[in-house]
Amino acid sequence: MKVILLQDVKGQGKRGDVVDVNEGYARNFLVKKGMAEIATATKLNDLKQKQAAADFHRAEEVKATRALAEEIKGKTFTVKLKAGQGGKTFGSVTAGNISDALKSGGYDVDKKKIQLSAPIKNVGVYEVDLRLMEGISSKIKISVESE
Repeated sequence: MKVILLQDVKGQGKRGDVVDVNEGYARNFLVKKGMAEIATATKLNDLKQKQAAADFHRAEEVKATRALAEEIKGKTFTVKLKAGQGGKTFGSVTAGNISDALKSGGYDVDKKKIQLSAPIKNVGVYEVDLRLMEGISSKIKISVESE
């Protein structure tokens, strides 16, 4: 019997998968507990349409993220921190500081997507990686200045 899984079922599949299981297992366990529904032609068609819509939205998101990565690539953003003599800052530049600098420049990038290879603790210009999405990354420059 074919069923559409409504949630992940260990040993059977993930949510949205169409799987073939024994009729007793389907009726007495999966359907009864709300983990699956019997796959009729209309439900299969609805599932196919939902998956097509989800794929379209995912493709649009990837397209927008790639455009953002190209637009932001190589730009310089300024972060101001208190610094002592010799350019040593009080504290270090965090991903949150860089995210705020990007927001002030008109780009909304989450701080979790900013990859710092080492703490930035001196005044100067540094290159920072942005991992915007799996497979999509960009490099920007951060200019750390004294307040």
